[in-house]
Amino acid sequence: MQDLPLPRTLDAEAPASSASRDSAGVKNMHQLIQLRWIAVIGQVATIVFVHFAFGIALPLAPMAIVLACLAAFNLVSLLRWRHREKVTNGALFLALLVDVVTLTAQLYLSGGAANPFVFLYLLQVALAAVLLRSWASWAVVFATSACFIALTMFAGPVVIPADPTRGLADPYVQGMLLCFILNATLLVVFITRIGRILRARDARLADLRQRAAEEEHIVRMGLLASGAAHELGTPLATLSVILGDWRRMPPFTEQPELLQELDEMQTQLHRCKTIVTGILLSAGETRGEAPAETTVGAFLDELVDEWRTTRPVRGFDYANAFGEDLPIVSDSGLKQMICNVLDNALEASPDWIGLEASRDDDRLVLKVSDIGPGFAPAILSHFGKPYQSSKGRPGGGLGLFLALNVARTLGGRITAHNRSPRGAVVAMTLPLSALTLVEAADEP
Repeated sequence: MQDLPLPRTLDAEAPASSASRDSAGVKNMHQLIQLRWIAVIGQVATIVFVHFAFGIALPLAPMAIVLACLAAFNLVSLLRWRHREKVTNGALFLALLVDVVTLTAQLYLSGGAANPFVFLYLLQVALAAVLLRSWASWAVVFATSACFIALTMFAGPVVIPADPTRGLADPYVQGMLLCFILNATLLVVFITRIGRILRARDARLADLRQRAAEEEHIVRMGLLASGAAHELGTPLATLSVILGDWRRMPPFTEQPELLQELDEMQTQLHRCKTIVTGILLSAGETRGEAPAETTVGAFLDELVDEWRTTRPVRGFDYANAFGEDLPIVSDSGLKQMICNVLDNALEASPDWIGLEASRDDDRLVLKVSDIGPGFAPAILSHFGKPYQSSKGRPGGGLGLFLALNVARTLGGRITAHNRSPRGAVVAMTLPLSALTLVEAADEP
């Protein structure tokens, strides 16, 4: 397995976790806005029905003003939070307090504590328990309790007659039944939605923690590889000197077979030195080589030529269908990622492999194909995880794991599937924005 460079670190877990929570907060605010529109429509329908069907004279003008204020607040909230990326606990708390205040005003105008819809306070408390932090939830409990007490102490302009002994024939009992059904329905619908949002957030956080653990694993391997590269530099240089001396000795100059084997040894030694150079370069300790300006076509052609001359390839097909060439900066991480995928394909299929380069909008797509046995279903289901390999040796599976993380740091991805009737395809998709060379407009 060819060593890959240490990839650039992704965003830290704390900021990523905060972003995930912010996304859930925005979705929860949108749920509150939807619920508030339902409340406005429901209050209009209830006021009209009670006023005209039950014959209870309600102060329509003040109640309409409260409804208009609630609708205006919801419209402002909709415009404010439409494109926002962060909703704080305080914003959700303020939104619920507005709902509590408007509900209290409507109850005061329509019977006070005797209004059966007073139990809608429980809906506000339930939403607060799900959406808000502990202190804010208890604050909503205190606010709703205070409002209920205020409704019992200050009589409103309307008195609702109640005779529960009449059963469902009594308007008060009918209102309680309607309030119960409304509460139960809204709780099931919106608490289910909010629970789904929170579960998605938790799943996102779990994925970020897993990614952070994988990157920590890569950091440890990178440090180990960097130390090993330092130690290997001296013996590799010594071997290179010895092989150069052997080439001038009569036993080797007189036998072409031995000289050919020396050439092969020199080639493999050069490959080892290239690997060591790549490890040190990725660790920030370059050995005289630095990223250079090139193009997509030149980069791929050079990579293919180097890979083909340093591996025992029997059959290799390379097709470059990228189209119009683009300037990029050569990246050792990208180079070694592609070589690592090619090495894995060569090990699985010594007789033939293929590499196809193409362009999909603003993405570079590289597909490596082989005619080997393909991936086992268990490997495909855990593709890119460390130590998931069909080679049956310790440390297997790290190549694709490191390649996947390099692609991820560049904003790309790696996928795999089996071919029919046999073989496999590994596709590397990378955004060109992470590779292309952008020049300053005022640069001469």
